[in-house]
Amino acid sequence: MAIKGFIEVDIQKCKGCQLCATVCPKSVIGYSKVTNDKGYYYAIMLNEDCIGCGNCALICPDSVITAYRAKKV
Repeated sequence: MAIKGFIEVDIQKCKGCQLCATVCPKSVIGYSKVTNDKGYYYAIMLNEDCIGCGNCALICPDSVITAYRAKKV
């Protein structure tokens, strides 16, 4: 069974530090083309290749990312 992952980002609290993108083993994380209310380009999922490893959530200094993992049937 394959593992399917997904991340949720609190876009209003994300400061776009880019640490999450540097630790993503699947290069799933990129940054929006628009800014949040504070003027930061926030993290987004670029594609569906996320495996839910949680590296992004662990490295996020502001704890704005939640990673999910589920088995694909």
